[in-house]
Amino acid sequence: MKMKKLKLITRSCLMMIYLSFNSILQAKPVLPLLFTDNMVFQQKAEAPIWGNSKPGQSITVTGSWDNKLHWTTADADGKWKLKVQTPVAGGPYTITVSDGEAITLNNVMIGEVWLCSGQSNMEMPLAGWGKVKDYEQEISNASHPNIRLFQVEKQTALSPSTKLKAMGGGWLVCSPQTIPEFSATAYFFAKSLSDSLGNIPIGLIHSSWGGTPAEAWTSEESLTYHPGYSKFISTINKLPKDEEGRRNYVTEQAILFQQEIYRKDNGYKKEMAIWAGDKFNDKKWQSMHLPGFWEQNGLPDFDGIVWFRKTIELNPAWLENDLILNLGMIDDNDITYFNGTQIGSSEGWMNNRQYNVPAELIRKGKNTITIRAYDSGGGGGIHGDAANMYIQSGDMKINISGAWKYSIGLPLKELNFPAIRENQPSQPASLFNGMINPILPYTIGGAIWYQGEANVGRAVEYSTLFPLMIQDWRTKWGYDFPFYFVQLANFMKKQTQAEESDWAALREAQQQALFLENTGMTVIIDIGEADDIHPKNKQEVGRRLALLAMTKSYGYKTNYSGPTYKTHEIKGATIITTFDHADSGLKTSDGLPPKGFYIAGADKKFYPAEAVITGDKITLSNRGVKFPFYIRYGWADNPDCNLINGVQLPAAPFRTDK
Repeated sequence: MKMKKLKLITRSCLMMIYLSFNSILQAKPVLPLLFTDNMVFQQKAEAPIWGNSKPGQSITVTGSWDNKLHWTTADADGKWKLKVQTPVAGGPYTITVSDGEAITLNNVMIGEVWLCSGQSNMEMPLAGWGKVKDYEQEISNASHPNIRLFQVEKQTALSPSTKLKAMGGGWLVCSPQTIPEFSATAYFFAKSLSDSLGNIPIGLIHSSWGGTPAEAWTSEESLTYHPGYSKFISTINKLPKDEEGRRNYVTEQAILFQQEIYRKDNGYKKEMAIWAGDKFNDKKWQSMHLPGFWEQNGLPDFDGIVWFRKTIELNPAWLENDLILNLGMIDDNDITYFNGTQIGSSEGWMNNRQYNVPAELIRKGKNTITIRAYDSGGGGGIHGDAANMYIQSGDMKINISGAWKYSIGLPLKELNFPAIRENQPSQPASLFNGMINPILPYTIGGAIWYQGEANVGRAVEYSTLFPLMIQDWRTKWGYDFPFYFVQLANFMKKQTQAEESDWAALREAQQQALFLENTGMTVIIDIGEADDIHPKNKQEVGRRLALLAMTKSYGYKTNYSGPTYKTHEIKGATIITTFDHADSGLKTSDGLPPKGFYIAGADKKFYPAEAVITGDKITLSNRGVKFPFYIRYGWADNPDCNLINGVQLPAAPFRTDK
């Protein structure tokens, strides 16, 4: 009897020990990906740490820099958050998080953390599709163990999300192996900053997406204050508040929208791609030379669907094996057919299209390639290098650039777009929800921003939207961190006459954000490229951003800006213009007289100005303007201008006639 009782007690004790141990195992804390080995905490800050555990579980956090114990309790949903006081820059340290079972993060640094965001010029990597200036040498020299990289993976969300995905699963140490696909602008900013600050640790959180507008990076809450988004907000307010409910609604709308496209696209009949048929007669179609954006090839200001067809001759040697069809880049999306059969489809305007053509589709003699290209805004069509358009079999290759037949399938303006769509990076608030909100409230020292191309043509709206976005982020973080941004570079055909410019207007709208305190703007009107929206000299972009930070954030006396318009006075037939940031003198980049200045009378008819430099002033005149009132400088998509100061930084474009 005693033995049975003892066995029961022993079994009971073992069960209690097992349940207790199992409870500890299940209680292991879960940390967001922002908290991994190699991470960087902002120095001299009360930095939040948060995560999940069992409801009611006690959580302790200890950093090896002071070994101070911090503790809190998980709430009813298992969520917890606390703050740790970080010291001055240094490391490496460890940080231990425990709720009965400990997680230790190693190689943790304390330093300066910067959020790096925007569209493709911020996204542009050193290698990959970017291939910045001297990229191979830059990559081989990128051994900087005190620079740490955190790359947020692209994701949209219909409501604010806390889910976070990252390249490499978290923080990575900067090296030739980790840097090639990271933001070039962010890397060169950190490199310059680290060099200037004595090699202190720099943490970069990179969260950007090419081709996206500022409204996508702004929260729904803040967009309610902008009149341009009242209709969107009204629609949002009618939707379910939860992500799943919104997704179900959006899915239903997407099905109806796709059915509308099939009905209205001339290339379809009863959802069959009749224009892709190999026996379809395209003799009445017009001709377009490819590659090239269709806006410059007969379809100005067109957004929507265009079908392209080309017939090629293949000899018997091409019939035995599969072929490779390379089309280069297509803006934005495509569906591609070979002899009437779909062989592939892709999204993304900077992605190279390469498709496999099965041998059973290939014919001796005439073969037809059909491309259905869809563009939602900006440049559209098949673009890039003509050498990237070819069809290949082994060592045999046929270049297929040149004349293609084309016909319009559907203008975008004929579609009734759903107000809310899933997986739409250009949709208001979608990237704030998916790629900024999950970072909150990680402590940052500041933000750098390179964006604006996607808002060209909407400068008036941008002049209020951009400052709203900046304030939105600061409100969400709870403090007015420094925000430094890049003004749009010169782009497209160089202009030598005064004319209206959407790019110049957007640059002006960007500059107006400087009315917000603790902001700064980097001017790169001198390093853009006429035929590439992505300047290759990202080294200089990063360096100039670092000059801003060194002066405004870290108190160094640095010449961080080129000349900026200050004031002017009219004296007879001349206008005398005074500039700030001209302490080291006004000069020109080529040693010639200043170019890019235009003046006008009250009629606002602008004429090229003869410009003479005297100290920090420039005297402007033109014999045809007897009574000058207005000035413009660098006012063009790609202006011919050359004014710099003594530290070789370019003057910012401006106008006085607004």
